[in-house]
Formats: sequence, structure tokens, C-alpha cells
Amino acid sequence: MTSARAAADSPGRTYTLLGPDGQPYRSPAPGTLGGHRRGRLYGRLDCPSALRAIARGHYVGHRVFFPDEATAVAAGYRPCAVCLPATYARWKAIAQEADGSRKRTAG
Repeated sequence: MTSARAAADSPGRTYTLLGPDGQPYRSPAPGTLGGHRRGRLYGRLDCPSALRAIARGHYVGHRVFFPDEATAVAAGYRPCAVCLPATYARWKAIAQEADGSRKRTAG
């Protein structure tokens, strides 16, 4: 058993996750996705971009965790273009369409 897995199985261990309202809460289960509070983005825990930033000493102070993708989206976070490229492409297409609709109705 890995040390991370052992920690996850430790009785009484809790993790701080963000809920759909963007507020932190304690959970007995670790998050499945990580995110960056200031950038309002989420991605896989093994995201190469996030891991590089963490290795350089950045990112950690603004790191948040989510139980699942639906919660991250509900909290107002967008997918990472590096580790979730297909999800990011769908998000971007929807965002651009919405922006185009706003411009057409405003002008």
C-alpha cells in the first residue's frame, strides 16, 4: 500500500474540498481533481503544468480540490487546457458562442 493510499485510509483523516458553492468543507475522501483558486481552473491531480508550477514553488498557496468535475464546474472553475484538452475545447467553444450571443444582442 502506498503512503498516500495509507493516509487516505487512516481513520479520522479528512480533506478540505470545495463544494459547488465555492465554499470549503471537510470530507473523509480526498478530491479527484485539483484546481487553482486565482486562475479559476481545474484539472487532473497529475497535470504536468500544475506539477511544474508546484515544483517551482508556485501554485500551492492557491491550490484547491474538488470531489468531481460537476462540482468544479458548479463552483465556476474551467477545465485545464493541458491535462483536459477535449473538455477545455468544449468549454471554450461554449464560452465563445455565449460571448458572440451577448455581442449580437448588445449591439
